[in-house]
Amino acid sequence: MVGARAGSSEPGAKARAAGSARARTSTNRARTSPGRGAASTGTATGRGTASDAEKTPGAPAPPGMASGRPVTLTDVAILAGVSQPTASRVLNGSARKPAADIVERVRRAADELGYTPNAHAQALARATTGLLGLVVHDIADPYFSVVASGVQRATSERNRQMLLAVSSRDPDTELACVESFVAHRTEAIIMVGSRSDTPAARRAADRLVGVMSRYRRNGGRVVVVGQAIPDASAVVPDNRGGATALARALVTRAGLRDFVLLAGPESLTAAQDRRAGFVAGLTEQGLAPLGVLRGEFTRDGGYELAQRAVAELRPSTNRPVCLVAANDVMAVGAMTAVREAGLNIPGDVALVGFDDIPTLRDVSPSLTTVRLPLPEMGLWAVELAVGEPGPPIRTVSGDVVLRESTAR
Repeated sequence: MVGARAGSSEPGAKARAAGSARARTSTNRARTSPGRGAASTGTATGRGTASDAEKTPGAPAPPGMASGRPVTLTDVAILAGVSQPTASRVLNGSARKPAADIVERVRRAADELGYTPNAHAQALARATTGLLGLVVHDIADPYFSVVASGVQRATSERNRQMLLAVSSRDPDTELACVESFVAHRTEAIIMVGSRSDTPAARRAADRLVGVMSRYRRNGGRVVVVGQAIPDASAVVPDNRGGATALARALVTRAGLRDFVLLAGPESLTAAQDRRAGFVAGLTEQGLAPLGVLRGEFTRDGGYELAQRAVAELRPSTNRPVCLVAANDVMAVGAMTAVREAGLNIPGDVALVGFDDIPTLRDVSPSLTTVRLPLPEMGLWAVELAVGEPGPPIRTVSGDVVLRESTAR
């Protein structure tokens, strides 16, 4: 009888349990349904918190939290109680700004939700990305890093951001860097470094002209720091004139007469101009160089060329020679090679460079060079890139600075 009674009561127990479950489900739905109760208020206003979601089983997590859903501009607009276009005008930099109280509400909502504006949306709202692309040959070379620092400072002062790319002196890589900046819709592109005259460089230059021409037609600007090229403004250091002035000063003021040029690669335009300018200055004084050695436009290039010069000429106090490096980093390498040969600077070997990079402050003896205003060259490039239209070419003169490395 007991077993029968238990069996006969089982259907009733199931019914009662089902009814209780439906009641609990109905209650939970009432608690979590939009527009009903405290939980629905948090959802409707966008002010729900992570703890709210955790306390209410089945409730969606707010954007940007446990749900993994990114915060959108629409979320910000809902929380601020404005339309999506109004929120866009506030956060994406449009010139059409709503009232100050609305701006404050939108920004507060964005901060509360952790919203990050979309760069492409900002570009559309402002009609510009506010980005400048900078391409340099070698950021480890002080010449390029100092010019880049001038570009960075001038860019920041104009409320823009600089993107940096390094070409490693490869023309195809430089072209790829420019194409990438075009694709990123930069406002302007600045290229720093000498042009090259090799078959590969000429092919890349032809393609570069086409890319820049299209870029300029779409409103972009291009500036080079080096030699002028088609469809671009330029900051042009007077390499030839500076080298000529250096030759005159070394002969007439330092009393030197025997020179070997550590000239850099023949294919590099800056190296060509500096060699030609120095030879022209010697010619004015009725002199000619003892030799012209060619190598890389780097510290190691200067080191290797100086080793060759010392081995071939065997300079001494009775027969001093002046090594003329095509740039300062070559001169620093040459200085090491001269010392390793057991020779004295400037007693046995005088030494000069070109550019006056900041590194020279730590070089002993101090190095004679031609000073170029490197930070200002970066600043002037930015002025040409984003300033009022003006003369497309700015020529920069260098100043000869005689120091201990050529003292007699």
